[in-house]
Amino acid sequence: MKLAPRARKAILTVHIVSAGAWTGIDVLVAVLVGVGLGGGSDAARGLALRALAEFVVTPMLVSGLACLASGLVLGLATKWGLVRYWWVAVKLVMNVLLCVLVVVALRPGMAGVGAAGVAVEAGQVPVTDLSSLVYPPTVSLTALAVATILSVYKPGGRVRRRSRSGPVSEPGRGAVGRVGSRTGTASGRAQQRVSEARPTVVA
Repeated sequence: MKLAPRARKAILTVHIVSAGAWTGIDVLVAVLVGVGLGGGSDAARGLALRALAEFVVTPMLVSGLACLASGLVLGLATKWGLVRYWWVAVKLVMNVLLCVLVVVALRPGMAGVGAAGVAVEAGQVPVTDLSSLVYPPTVSLTALAVATILSVYKPGGRVRRRSRSGPVSEPGRGAVGRVGSRTGTASGRAQQRVSEARPTVVA
């Protein structure tokens, strides 16, 4: 699979922009969580929690999927591949895991976060435990920072694959050994011919 230069640059732009948007959304989540769990007014805390529940998950998931899709295309269409280099493989795994966590862990709890925001605005104590809200922005921002570092420095080299060929020949048993064997055989034949060509001396 090969891409024209313009198409490759367009997909690369989508990849960079989506990753940047993803990071920005995570920063916004961290701010909303900080306000919602902070010691400000009930109105500000409730508004932050309701905004977190209603406006964050979908943009985060869309940007993550756009980053994943563009990364897959770039990996398949360039020399880097998908699992050919360690830094690409690690980025791919992190991208998939973060998208899965958004769907499996973050989205199901947003209804409770919204209800907690309404309760806080009304001056009531929320029933939902909100202490776990610190984990999504922490985990996501850390992973995205690691992915950025991997993209810049490209450490790790190529992924080594096991050879499917037969057992490795021992030293001296390979091509050099075969050459030596052939040389020895030729030398023996030459000595035999010389001995047969010598005249037999009769006493």
